[in-house]
Amino acid sequence: MDRKEFLAMLGVGAASLIASTYLNGCSPAGNPVSAPSNVDFTLDLTAAANAALNANGGYIYNAGVIVARISANNFVAVSAACTHQGQNVKFTGSQFYCSAHGSSFSTNGTRLAGPANAPLTQYQITITGTSIRVYS
Repeated sequence: MDRKEFLAMLGVGAASLIASTYLNGCSPAGNPVSAPSNVDFTLDLTAAANAALNANGGYIYNAGVIVARISANNFVAVSAACTHQGQNVKFTGSQFYCSAHGSSFSTNGTRLAGPANAPLTQYQITITGTSIRVYS
């Protein structure tokens, strides 16, 4: 084997390895991600860390959960990790969206589009004054 053949074989081998890694990572099934269980925390809307929740469309992450304000007195909480490969979803004001691969979910976590094939887990919310309790 001469040098030219060796380099050609090396290039083909490396390209195959890289391609298989990326193609497997974006397979339709993906690697389903499980949601946090035993969730129970309280957020104080007067705290600076939670200020985003004072405006419609605002959201924060806490303990693997994304909490979003969808209207004046209406909040939702779902698992933050996209069920496709685990990147955090964002709230767009009307739905949850994963910018990594394009999955989208309704405000109750139902899958709208994806490569994700499972919904986000929705959590219960209780509002008392300026406190929001999120629990499973």
